[in-house]
Amino acid sequence: MPSVHETGLTAAEAAARAEAGEANVVKASTSRSVKDIVRANVFTLFNGIILAAMALVLVTGSWRDAVFGFVIIINTGIGIVTELKAKRTLDSLSILVASRFLVRRDGTDTEVAHDQIVLGDLLWIRGGDQVPADAAIVRTWGLELDESMLTGESRTVRKGEGDPVYSGSTAVSGMALVRVTAVGEHSYAATLTAKAKVYKKTVSDLNKGINTILKFMTFLVVPLCALLIWSQMRTVGGWQTAIATGEWRQAVVSAVAGVVGMIPEGLVLLTSLNFAVAAMRLARQHTLVQELESVETLARVDCLNLDKTGTITDGGIAFDRLVMLGEHTDADREAATQACYDLAYEENPNGTGRAILEGLGERGYRPGGIEARVPFSSARKWSAIATGTATWYLGAPEVIVAALGADGAGTGAGFADLLGLVNEHADNGERVLLVARRDGPAPAGFADELVLDAAARPVALILCSERIRPDAARTLAWFREQGVRCRVISGDNPVTVGAIARKVRLTGDREPVAMDARDLPQDAHQLGRLLEDVDVLGRVLPEQKKLIVEALHDCGYTVAMTGDGVNDSLAIKEADLGIAMGNAAPATKAVAQVVLVDGRFSHLPDVVARGRQVMANMERVAGLFLVKTVYSALISLGVVLSGIPYPYLPRHITYVGALTIGVPAFVLALAPNTRRYIPGFLKRVVRFALPGGVATGLSVLLTAWILPGIMGWDILASDADLMALRSTSAVVLFLMGVFVLARVAQPLNSWRGVLVAAFAAAGVAGAFIPFVARFFALRIPTGRTAVATAIALGLAALIFFLCLFVAPHVTRFVERKLLRKPAPRSRR
Repeated sequence: MPSVHETGLTAAEAAARAEAGEANVVKASTSRSVKDIVRANVFTLFNGIILAAMALVLVTGSWRDAVFGFVIIINTGIGIVTELKAKRTLDSLSILVASRFLVRRDGTDTEVAHDQIVLGDLLWIRGGDQVPADAAIVRTWGLELDESMLTGESRTVRKGEGDPVYSGSTAVSGMALVRVTAVGEHSYAATLTAKAKVYKKTVSDLNKGINTILKFMTFLVVPLCALLIWSQMRTVGGWQTAIATGEWRQAVVSAVAGVVGMIPEGLVLLTSLNFAVAAMRLARQHTLVQELESVETLARVDCLNLDKTGTITDGGIAFDRLVMLGEHTDADREAATQACYDLAYEENPNGTGRAILEGLGERGYRPGGIEARVPFSSARKWSAIATGTATWYLGAPEVIVAALGADGAGTGAGFADLLGLVNEHADNGERVLLVARRDGPAPAGFADELVLDAAARPVALILCSERIRPDAARTLAWFREQGVRCRVISGDNPVTVGAIARKVRLTGDREPVAMDARDLPQDAHQLGRLLEDVDVLGRVLPEQKKLIVEALHDCGYTVAMTGDGVNDSLAIKEADLGIAMGNAAPATKAVAQVVLVDGRFSHLPDVVARGRQVMANMERVAGLFLVKTVYSALISLGVVLSGIPYPYLPRHITYVGALTIGVPAFVLALAPNTRRYIPGFLKRVVRFALPGGVATGLSVLLTAWILPGIMGWDILASDADLMALRSTSAVVLFLMGVFVLARVAQPLNSWRGVLVAAFAAAGVAGAFIPFVARFFALRIPTGRTAVATAIALGLAALIFFLCLFVAPHVTRFVERKLLRKPAPRSRR
């Protein structure tokens, strides 16, 4: 290390400051604690309703009729395990390198861990180090920092004595001795991200629709449950008789059968399962889903805001091409190209030098013979080599041109056209270096005087640019085809960002419209209207990124935001779906719903496609569960009004529901489906469920009302007759379930038809298996009961197809009435 006279803190001073809480300790946490995850999954409205119903049945001693309660354990367990797994994965990801840093204490240099750095420490920052705490430069030896993680600006910043440096930035070249001015939670990065640490639950249209159904059912269940218990007590002779004889137990079980049937518990379970399976499939593609509900949000995204550095580009520099100036031969080009390789071939080349070496190395160039070298310096901004026959210079065009002159006087005169060409390339987002040549042996003192020879002449330009991810253009094309509006939001110069957007064809054949964020309005509504015509925004501040997301929300968009820096965290938190790259800052990953662990932008189409599969398939199968809710409510109401015993047991609905709803729905929910999300999920599901639910409810009620009279059953006095009715009703219920499943699974001319047939056969076969038949109280109709059951099944089929025929006409009539009202104005 360079010799310095500063001694730094003493060991005692450092220990005292650490004891006083002035050490560089930051409490690292993900979006939610284990306690929060468990609480959010256990204390839900669905769990409360099912648990209360389960407790009522268990009080009666009929544990077989309480098997529906196990769905609580399964559903809650899936949610907790999946989110805890995501939390553990996230905790293992960290941008901060767990390396040790060099501090100066008691006049000597000592290595310490980052959390042992204290306020006031003298800290060495060397090339490649990530700054662990805020500091001010005491002495510098050409330190250049990459602050893109904080500002979004990808260009390196050269620091001088007294300049501040912030935690999270990275030393690209040079070194410096700095004095720590802020540590831990008081650092700039920690202050910026404090606002992003508040947990924000992902809004799920699917869960909102299910919760709407559950809330409606809650208001319906409580009074209906009381009425069901009252009516079932009357069927066994009244309260006194029921309590005296113990018949109250059967009355409670019957009432719970109606209540449980109204709750689409399988839909809640299947939603969690489907989200979990999607999350695990994405995990195999190195995509971490932190919140299960965010899988569904993927299907609704119609606006994607992209950070440039780390998303479209990988943060590195790539050699593009060498442009010869003036008249030249192939030999001149070959000599200039070889000289460029030799100029970059230093012991510790900077980012641009490494890009030149890599680019020309791929073309077969190798080190040539040189006599002397002047290494690149960020202070001089040029380097040079002497080959014996010529001296070559490489560096910043304005610096080299200023030292040259048309007359060799070093005035920089006569190069206006060259500087205009340089500016033209720079405006296209390219980094430009100038190659100059002086023929003949190297001048005296070449390696010592470090002076650029005014007699040299410009011969070529080296053009470099940010290295664009090879999959960026293909990924953006996919989003264009899917109707997702993409914008690039960056802290870089809008001209540079616009040039990169043009290269990756952000807007297809149309020229992208770029704008400087310093000209943006502060009002979200005005900004939203302006953004409709803007594709690229440069010089964007972190607060502006958040405002841009708010403005797009105001326009009615469902917004996804990608990013990797601390400067992106506020916007990622505000977006409907936050997507962090794998190398993102810890705070950014903590507030994002999705983390691309390997940082590959090309995973995003798979992520969105998986979300669309979940949403489209869940809409398909949600109708199955809502049918059960409709017919259970209708049957319960009919039972209360007519005062008859409930026509089936809770275990019947468990058996029928598993074979015609639960298990088939799980298979259908995992089928491929790339349909884009269309608003109106709950409306379409209800429209599908009403005809099937009404038909099933009427079929079971007519069976319960008519069949006892035909068969001469006394269902109030004879348990055998009541059990015969319930067995027949269960058969009718099973047939209607198969009809509804066939309707959902359409078209049936593929594996879907085989699926329906298989579960129908399984349901029939179960009645012939003694253990299954006893457990679920299943009976095969025989004799006159079989004839009556066949008649009931025929009547049920007629009612089902009649309801399907009438429903579209009723729907069109209602919609015509509604269309007479003026439609609300769209926000977009």
